[in-house]
Amino acid sequence: MNRVAIVTGAARGIGAAVARRLVEDGVGVAVLDLDPVAAKSAAAELERAGGQAIAVGVDVSDADSVGEAVEEVAEKFGLPGILVNNAGVTRDNMLYALSPADWDQVVNVNLRGTFLMTQAVAEHMAKLGWGRVVNLSSIAAVGNAGQANYSAAKAGIEGLTKTTAFELGPLNVTVNAVAPGYVATEMTAALAAQAGATVEEHQARAAATIPLRRVGQPEDIAEVVAFLASDRASFVSGQVIHVAGGPVC
Repeated sequence: MNRVAIVTGAARGIGAAVARRLVEDGVGVAVLDLDPVAAKSAAAELERAGGQAIAVGVDVSDADSVGEAVEEVAEKFGLPGILVNNAGVTRDNMLYALSPADWDQVVNVNLRGTFLMTQAVAEHMAKLGWGRVVNLSSIAAVGNAGQANYSAAKAGIEGLTKTTAFELGPLNVTVNAVAPGYVATEMTAALAAQAGATVEEHQARAAATIPLRRVGQPEDIAEVVAFLASDRASFVSGQVIHVAGGPVC
């Protein structure tokens, strides 16, 4: 095993696809998730596929939990040189109906979590003299009705990405963000239910607005993340790459 990656929210969806893709590149993956049982199951699946994996429970919005999780990875699995900040939640509502609790939860998990994880892993990357941080943003960062909390958090992630690219660059650490469009995951399936539509109907409506006329799959995102996490992207840093099936305005 040459390198160790931490992927947050890796028990399902995009995170799980990223973990699988990194394993294909020979990377050992620490599956971090709020649900330790799901994390253990995902890690076991990676090992059955021939990879090396470890499962660690974590609340990315809690500094103590993050510190303990990162140290556990470093002690049991090796110094992490790759960090994929994927963990995220949505609590959608229009501004007038959005509760402070839902604002706080979305910002804390998505934005604060990205900050805490990056801060905790950066010291290990400094020891290695090499590192890759890939943050998951969203096309919602440009604004989306009913997602003031999520849009603000993702826009914050893009600003954090550029700032940490400046700060960590001298340590030979690149920092980039991937901003997916509509991707077929449990999260978007929940949005379909909220809209009173079936998953198929919801995806068909979304696909009609996408130039490539299809919704994204977790594997579409994973391919771009794997590139940014590799030596092939050694001169790419501070970028936000939209993976949305077409241009984002």
